[in-house]
Amino acid sequence: MRDMEAVCQEFFALPAEDKAGLYSEDAGKTTRIYSSTMFDTGAEKYWRDCLRLACSFPDVGDSPSGWPDKPQRLREVVERFTVQTRGLGMEVLRLLCEGLGLRPDYLEGDISGGDVVLHVNHYPPCPDPTATLGLPPHCDRNLLTLLLPSMVRGLEVAYQGDWIKVDPVPGAFVVNFGCQLEVVTNGVLKSIEHRVMTNLGVARTTVATFIMPTTDCLIGPAAEFLSDDNPPAYRTMTFGEFKRIYSVVKLGSSLNLTTNLKDVQKEL
Repeated sequence: MRDMEAVCQEFFALPAEDKAGLYSEDAGKTTRIYSSTMFDTGAEKYWRDCLRLACSFPDVGDSPSGWPDKPQRLREVVERFTVQTRGLGMEVLRLLCEGLGLRPDYLEGDISGGDVVLHVNHYPPCPDPTATLGLPPHCDRNLLTLLLPSMVRGLEVAYQGDWIKVDPVPGAFVVNFGCQLEVVTNGVLKSIEHRVMTNLGVARTTVATFIMPTTDCLIGPAAEFLSDDNPPAYRTMTFGEFKRIYSVVKLGSSLNLTTNLKDVQKEL
């Protein structure tokens, strides 16, 4: 974890010319640097630079062909971090299955078998933190997210109509349930809305590791969570279809815009 923190900070400290070739606003590129956010938010921009990296499994070593070649140790550190973090995420999923009364491997296979995507988020000091956010309110649209947080506070979660600051714990990940866990469990596990605040004086760098379904994985409420008294609350669709719908949802500062996944699915 400490190696990953250090190498990511080293990357963003590189001269601009060393990173310029990676910059792209093309959301289809698996490796790129970009600003703003992945959501369609009109002309509004956010105070963040992001290095996006994708790793295929189990052949992680085949992934880095387009990755940055500076710092020199970046590829080695990211590969090792990704394998270990994905392993931790799969163990969390197995424990969730045990707690829900499901077989331990219930969330293995296509629903967790897509590329592992890393977002290395860098939030430079912001001259006016009241004017913009680091990231807008949103729920993660994947299955599970493990966030390696900075010791600089910035993450907030929605709770009972208010925003609660998340205090980072040294040596620990922040675990977010993604929208697909909410769908599969028919709302038993909720994807929590969160946002990132900016900071006037200190830069903040975090690493989000997303465990993703495959694009063509068909996801809907599982039979184990349905009954005559508890019918399906979400539509069944492929993960690719869900991403297309979720990408066009307009986000803002309201707590009510993203918390109801059922309303998001009505955009079909």
